[in-house]
Amino acid sequence: MVTMKEIIESKLKEIELTENVRILLAVESGSRAWGFASPDSDYDVRFIYVRKRSDYLKLEGIRDVIELPIDEVLDINGWDITKALKLLYKSNPTLIEWFTSPIVYRRDDEFLEKMKPLIKEYFSSKNELYHYLSMAESNFKKFLQGEMVKAKSYFYVLRPVLACMWILDKETPPPMLFEELVKAELPEELKDDVDRLLDIKMNSPEIKMIPRVDVINSYLGESIDEVKRIILSMDEPANRSWDSLNQFFLSEISE
Repeated sequence: MVTMKEIIESKLKEIELTENVRILLAVESGSRAWGFASPDSDYDVRFIYVRKRSDYLKLEGIRDVIELPIDEVLDINGWDITKALKLLYKSNPTLIEWFTSPIVYRRDDEFLEKMKPLIKEYFSSKNELYHYLSMAESNFKKFLQGEMVKAKSYFYVLRPVLACMWILDKETPPPMLFEELVKAELPEELKDDVDRLLDIKMNSPEIKMIPRVDVINSYLGESIDEVKRIILSMDEPANRSWDSLNQFFLSEISE
């Protein structure tokens, strides 16, 4: 029987051949990588690729995204290295998360080693906090205010809230695995409640509804307000030079 990993690897090879690109990194980026997939969760595969040098010199330009048609099981898309590096300049949290995914389908070790100091150089606590705060606040208001809520919705607020706490405590990119965030940042008195939610999430369909958990809602609301106050007091990130990213880009493209 063909496994999903084999199907994904086959799709990645097909992309390289049909698009004439080289995939540098391909990872799982959704709930499976976060460590709380439901039985019916799909696969969210994300990748970074590079083209030949001559492709970047075309006057008409090139698309910087490759997307395969999405079905109910598999969602695959990737970013050109130019897009990835421009997003890294802005300390884009989604991109940075890909480099900590525990589920890796394809990796160029030399590429990863050279990316590590760049991620450290361009990481911005304030930019990352804005991203996770926006995600947490939006999902909290949209999905967790009714008497009955989807169990999965708690994790789309808890994870970004705990990521904010990690950034404030450590001033480094947060890990992708929810388990690591819980261990480091979740108050001890909430861990039993979150463990119960996690059990429901991982053993029930995505649409599973449960009564709102007020003690967790209180924690989330207070934490969101706290992060908002802290962000307002933070200095804006200093302007960074593009030099390191330009040099890295030139070293990665080849004929």
